[in-house]
Amino acid sequence: MTDRTRAKFQNDLVALVPRLRRFALSLAGNMQDADDLVQAACERALRNEGQFVPGTRMDSWMYRIIQNLWLDDRRKVARRGAAVDPDHANLSDHGKAANLPEDRMMLARARSAMADLPPGQREVLALVAIEGLSYREVA
Repeated sequence: MTDRTRAKFQNDLVALVPRLRRFALSLAGNMQDADDLVQAACERALRNEGQFVPGTRMDSWMYRIIQNLWLDDRRKVARRGAAVDPDHANLSDHGKAANLPEDRMMLARARSAMADLPPGQREVLALVAIEGLSYREVA
């Protein structure tokens, strides 16, 4: 990989971080775990940048890495028997839209409904509704 190609790869990866954080948050349910997930995914991508095919969608590649890391972590948690605390499922719009009490109530209901979905459905919903990808892109 040339220096120019490597620099483009790294710049494209940095530009994706906000979207990766939103996707990881939809999976992990809290910012701390989401940030850990994004960091692990970026480390893996940088270690394996030679596996990325230039001209393909880096976002899809990174979403798959995040999803695989998250699934691996869920399997570890299941083996250890640790429970997920639903009180820590803290999705937020950082006050951008939920300024009125009824908006906050609707956002809380949406968070709760999303948390109740099976992981596969939650992933698809996050990629389509939050990230704006088409169902074809998600598939």
